[in-house]
Amino acid sequence: MNARPTDVVAFLVRQHAEIRDLFAEVEASEGSAREEAFHRLVHLLAVHETAEEEIVHPYVRRVVDGGDAIVDDRLREENEAKQLLSDLDEMGPHHPDFLKHLEVLRKDVLMHARAEERYEFIHLTREGDPARLAKMTAAVEAAEKMAPTRPHPGVESATKNVLVGAPMAIMDRARDLIRKVMGEDK
Repeated sequence: MNARPTDVVAFLVRQHAEIRDLFAEVEASEGSAREEAFHRLVHLLAVHETAEEEIVHPYVRRVVDGGDAIVDDRLREENEAKQLLSDLDEMGPHHPDFLKHLEVLRKDVLMHARAEERYEFIHLTREGDPARLAKMTAAVEAAEKMAPTRPHPGVESATKNVLVGAPMAIMDRARDLIRKVMGEDK
């Protein structure tokens, strides 16, 4: 990312655009280029969702009227997307059905991003404290640096992320390093 957005909403919307671009890159590439782009997509989706679950969703619950229902809907979508992403990651980009499954994931993730922007972020911008929203960007960036790099369906709350996120992050990052060193797909 080039310049830091002024608040957490702008930061997350910018990441949504990066996610859309990565889906397009994965779909358009082949072989090792597809594999590398897919691994970047998995990583970004995993850390992005974890940071939202730890930082953004709890704040929305506190400050937005109807925030509990808004967040519960987003968490349900996130769990479904994590399951699809986990299945796709297990399948790998060389599987003959990879692109078909990637398309399903892409539609779900982009629909989720639009729902966040339309139902969660707009209220956050209207009802959240602007100074707090500006500071939350740093908190989201920090959460992403410590987040698991792979999807873990069923871990969608701030509490669960805090309790099991650190051990999963260590295992995920070790697995990522092994993949990189060994030059393997899995």
